Amino acid sequence: MIDKHSPLPLYFQLEEQIKKTIESKELVPGDALPSERELSENYQISRMTVRQAITNLVNKGYLFREKGKGTFVSSQKFEQSLQGLTSFTEDMLARNLKPGSKLLHFEIYPADNDIKENLSLQDDELIYKIKRLRLANEEPIAIETSYLPVKLVPGVTPDILDKSLYTYIENNLNLSIGHATQTVEAAIVNEEDSKHLKVNKGVPILLIQRETYLENGTPLEIVKSSYRADRYKFKIGIERK
Repeated sequence: MIDKHSPLPLYFQLEEQIKKTIESKELVPGDALPSERELSENYQISRMTVRQAITNLVNKGYLFREKGKGTFVSSQKFEQSLQGLTSFTEDMLARNLKPGSKLLHFEIYPADNDIKENLSLQDDELIYKIKRLRLANEEPIAIETSYLPVKLVPGVTPDILDKSLYTYIENNLNLSIGHATQTVEAAIVNEEDSKHLKVNKGVPILLIQRETYLENGTPLEIVKSSYRADRYKFKIGIERK
């Protein structure tokens, strides 16, 4: 299975072999990988080569290590395109996954200066602050905090938030969502969010801020989300000009 006469590096060939066993579901999430010694003997290559292949697969998210226990197959990351404006619910349904949501905080209060400016609000206008834990097949994926003007989106209740907020906005309020701007950056999860996301304190997350507008240009919402970096990735198509 490993061709020592191939121009391809031995560690890369081993990576591909392990990836095939994962993609063919011969190994499934949670399964233990054979030890470095076993892989070295099976493929007749050095343990250093095996270690390099495993490290690369850990860095790519295919595997994860547990100290004192071994190396295991990771759950594969959800992938979302940065092109096209969709809700979390729509993203999960498109992947044949069951979307879920747990309401962590719901409040109506006058907007502070930053939110007021970004949503083009007048003094003392009220906003919703909605913090939800987002789930895919009952697994925590992200924590999402949304800010919306009450005057523009009246009638939001916790029951509505159990479903898709975008569906309520478009179907019940007959508002047309037009476009959004979005930024993505790396961050470290805080202690409170780590408990909800079921990750260790201090692990990397993807911090995303989106500002969404109606078709007529009216600001609709500001959304700040913390995504588990081990379960989510984003992609974007780029064309050469």
